[in-house]
Amino acid sequence: MTLIQLEYVIAVDNYRHFGRAAEACFVTQPTLSMQVHKLEEQLGVLLFDRSKSPVTPTDIGKRIIEQGRVILAESKKVQQIVDEEKGEMAGELRIGIIPTLSPYILPLFINRFIEKYPKIKLKVEELITEQVVNKLKHELLDIGVIVTPYDDPNLVTKPVFYEEFYAYVSHRSPFYKESELSINDIPANEIWLLNEGHCFRDQVLSLCQTYKDREAQFKYESGSLEALKKIVDKHGGMTLLPELATLDFDKSAKAKLRSFKDPKPVREVSLAMHKSFLKRKLVEALHKEILDSIPDYINVQKHGAVIKWK
Repeated sequence: MTLIQLEYVIAVDNYRHFGRAAEACFVTQPTLSMQVHKLEEQLGVLLFDRSKSPVTPTDIGKRIIEQGRVILAESKKVQQIVDEEKGEMAGELRIGIIPTLSPYILPLFINRFIEKYPKIKLKVEELITEQVVNKLKHELLDIGVIVTPYDDPNLVTKPVFYEEFYAYVSHRSPFYKESELSINDIPANEIWLLNEGHCFRDQVLSLCQTYKDREAQFKYESGSLEALKKIVDKHGGMTLLPELATLDFDKSAKAKLRSFKDPKPVREVSLAMHKSFLKRKLVEALHKEILDSIPDYINVQKHGAVIKWK
């Protein structure tokens, strides 16, 4: 048994396809298939059921793959320990960012980070929270930028900042004339939401506990905050937005923003890592660059009412 064989087996499990697994490992499919078959012969068991599409691990295969992930993760720690000792900031850094943060936070820090750490190869994916967490657990990502608290024994989190919730209100709404809103003011059946799977949707529902599914003639849910904003502009009603999403608003859009009364609802934005992740200096570097890039008025200390969603 070799580390390469384990790497190939785990790739097949990740992609559930021998061809895509081979591409991910930068080898030909025959090479990967041969090594997986060779390991199966050495162990005397079948790791995958090849008759199914997509390919699925056998029961014994699942147990071996789980242990293989542990072995590979531990083997990588050797180089991580050496790099930490040398103080080197190099190698690949795989980051997953949730959709309600990615378009707003990434442009703020990415250029400066790349310029400051030219030896780090960044790979960034936009994923919903559950996908980020799943990839962190399987060590397909190094760091996630997510909204916390998120309780999972396999993860550690490091809060970065706290951004307020704002109501974006149509000029036709009776709440447009108000300078501040109470949480109780949120019109339960007139608020536009992100679709299911987005943590921001769950946070909004946590705030608006009287929300009921629409029975109106027009029902719309979106995966885009920008789309919800446009629906409010054209159709009326209200939606909630995180603070960073409002940074580039023009004068007309800003006129529709309403803050909430104290204690203001906020969401906690954090870096998340697998508990075994050793590249602590990379975490600190990313943490610092994000902090240095966000506007000064965004709070880096815990304040307001942190909205839980999970």
